[in-house]
Formats: sequence, structure tokens, C-alpha cells
Amino acid sequence: MNPFLSAGQLIVSVALIMSVLLQSRGSGLGGTFGGDSSVYRSRRGVERRLWQFTIALLTLFVIFALAAFVLAPSTSA
Repeated sequence: MNPFLSAGQLIVSVALIMSVLLQSRGSGLGGTFGGDSSVYRSRRGVERRLWQFTIALLTLFVIFALAAFVLAPSTSA
């Protein structure tokens, strides 16, 4: 496998894990720093950007995985 492809996939996967862990389930980013909201509200500001960043990282991860699959050497007998 291409070493640049492997390094890229590793970096994207670590960033994806970190972005998912930064999102608090149910309470939003405000709950992480002490604020708590029990009513439904839409994502705004940093929370929205973090959500969009997570989706972008997920897309990049899938692209890297598909590229690794397509570019993998074939093993034929």
C-alpha cells in the first residue's frame, strides 16, 4: 500500500475520532464546559462547524478507504 495513502488515512482517522469525542451526546458543546440545556435546539456556532467538520472527515475517511481498496495490489493465483 502507498505510504502516503496510509499516513493520510491514519491522520484522518485520528482527527475523526477526536471530532466525534468532542461532541457531547444530547447536551451539545455547552454541556462540556458546564452549561446544560434540556430543551431541543439547533446547532449554532462552534457546534455547527464541528458537526460539518466531522462530516467532512467522514467523507475523507471513506475516500481514503476506497482508494486503498482500489489501489491495493491484486493477488491472483
